[in-house]
Amino acid sequence: MGPGKVVGGAAEAVAGVRSGASVAVGGFGLAGIPWFLIEALLEQGADDLTIVSNNCGVDGAGLGLLLEHRRISRVIASYVGENKEFARQYLAGELTVELTPQGTLAERLRAGGSGVGAFFTPTGVGTMVAEGGLPWRYHSDGTVALVSPPKEVRTFHGREMVLEESIVTDVALVRAAVADRAGNCVFHAAARNFNPAAAMAGRFTVVEAERVVEVGGIDPDHVHLPGVFVQAVVALTPEQAARKDIEKRTTRTRREAT
Repeated sequence: MGPGKVVGGAAEAVAGVRSGASVAVGGFGLAGIPWFLIEALLEQGADDLTIVSNNCGVDGAGLGLLLEHRRISRVIASYVGENKEFARQYLAGELTVELTPQGTLAERLRAGGSGVGAFFTPTGVGTMVAEGGLPWRYHSDGTVALVSPPKEVRTFHGREMVLEESIVTDVALVRAAVADRAGNCVFHAAARNFNPAAAMAGRFTVVEAERVVEVGGIDPDHVHLPGVFVQAVVALTPEQAARKDIEKRTTRTRREAT
């Protein structure tokens, strides 16, 4: 069978990402992030990027690499996470950060991929999420340079809800456990996280897959992300597929059996 949507490698897959592009990136912390697509994008050199992701990696890994090399100008995320450089750039006025409630962010991505322009949610009503005033960018002296605008609030079924716009990005980078040559994807356990929603939101979506199978190799009932949302698949080597770092290793001494 032909290659389908499988491309020659990560560098080829991200070659067309332009400076100033918006990029949705799957993952949660370091779980399920597209390690090799991020590194290929770093090597490719595009800058002034808007990144939409649950968080922005950690210092020295994942999206943290793009931050350190000053490739990112704006981040839409739910939290700063374990990344000191992310916090430093934000507070120093070097980075615009649009903090968004986590579930709202997931739905903004999913809605964008579904063709829904906006939706109402009760999350954030009565806070600066709805009323405006969240610091999006600081001046270098620590004063606030840009704040979030107020959003429309309406009542549905007796409950106040705030209007949230969906997100559509130029590109999406995600990681799957298995993909077929048509781009249908299966994610493993917690690594599923933001990957399907991020993939849906991208106009051009690239998947790095730990294993690539022929079309028909995935039971249709097991598909988490239909191939219609995917434009390119990068097949990882077994060594690459085995790379799965974690943010914090917490262990304790195993007690001897008595």
